[in-house]
Amino acid sequence: MIVNYFLVFLFLCRLGVSLLHPGSLNSKAELDYVKAQILARAEPWLGEYNLLLSSTYAISLPHGRTTVLSTDNNQANTIRDDAFSAYTQALLWYFSGNGVYAERAIAILNSWSSLQGFASNTEQDKLLAGWTGAVFAPAAEILRLNPGWTASSIAGLQAMFRRAYYPKLNSMSTWNGNVDLTQIDALMAVAVFNDDTDLFNTGLVRMNTRIPAYFYLATDTQIPSIAGDGGNIPKFWSNPAKWVSGLTQETCRDYGHHVQFALGSVLHAMETAWHQGTDVYTVYQERMVKAMELQALIFNTGSMQGVCSGASAPASGRFNTFEVGYNHYHNRKGISLPNTLQLILNQIRPNSVRDATGWNLAYETLTHADLPQSLEPTDPSPTPASDPALPSMKPVSTAFRPSNRPAAVALSAKPV
Repeated sequence: MIVNYFLVFLFLCRLGVSLLHPGSLNSKAELDYVKAQILARAEPWLGEYNLLLSSTYAISLPHGRTTVLSTDNNQANTIRDDAFSAYTQALLWYFSGNGVYAERAIAILNSWSSLQGFASNTEQDKLLAGWTGAVFAPAAEILRLNPGWTASSIAGLQAMFRRAYYPKLNSMSTWNGNVDLTQIDALMAVAVFNDDTDLFNTGLVRMNTRIPAYFYLATDTQIPSIAGDGGNIPKFWSNPAKWVSGLTQETCRDYGHHVQFALGSVLHAMETAWHQGTDVYTVYQERMVKAMELQALIFNTGSMQGVCSGASAPASGRFNTFEVGYNHYHNRKGISLPNTLQLILNQIRPNSVRDATGWNLAYETLTHADLPQSLEPTDPSPTPASDPALPSMKPVSTAFRPSNRPAAVALSAKPV
């Protein structure tokens, strides 16, 4: 009998299983490995570290507010930049040992402890809470290792998350799926910092609902309906010309731009779960690998591979992502992802965004590139090798079945 690992984990959490620290996007073993590589002047870590050192985020000071109007670009950018600066300086403190970085990062976090909430009362609030919560919380997880951050200040930030972030993260966005996945990234990270197993479980359930409604496999018999699809799944998926494994709900929306946020966010959430001993990666292995490889192929070749009728070429602009997923599926599990590797080496590491305009896709090359499999403990909870049947957690599905679904196709790195 296949064990439903979601239900098992939820049961264990209800029994009071503790969350581990630091245990959101970064584990202590991973941070220690990267620190050793920087000290050894090894690449790509030294080069990435030097980018942090030379950035404005390394010297940024606090700009905390009591409210944020997410529809005001200046206010949204202020909280975005402070989250990015806190994470930048938290990493610089850990890798350099220079306490000045910790003091400044803690000051930034403390300055936001008075935040009362996001005030626009629109879906943009949910997106901004996702983007910034997914960066503030990993910064805080690192900084809780610093003895200079007082217990009362930590409690103040935790209270702020409950007050300002929980309402926006717990309410699923009905916009395109990348927003919900960004919320989930933040949910999982904030839950760990707040030692909130109920919120952590909420993130797991949300992941399990969104993933099959966002990432397509040719073996799917139908695509689940989800809030926001308007009852018209082909339109919600921007009417793909071909339904192939690895297609996402937003592939044909803007040809790869928002897919990067969706992929990066869900892989961050899976990484957080992994650090807490819960293996979501394996459950959705085929879906994630196919999505990464198809999107990498599209970017590598400059061709949409005929899957979309609206454009032949993908979006420009690369974010510093794909590293977390490649590290897990290749470095930990030994799965070949040739298209993803080519993309990382030729586009992500040389040219991807390393500033706050990448929002929650921050510094993956520094923290997750080329990590050795030996860092990993025994695999977390046992899981099935493919998507499980989870009728109690999946949304009610429509009967939509792609009529032009081809047989599974082999992905090639060659232009077509």
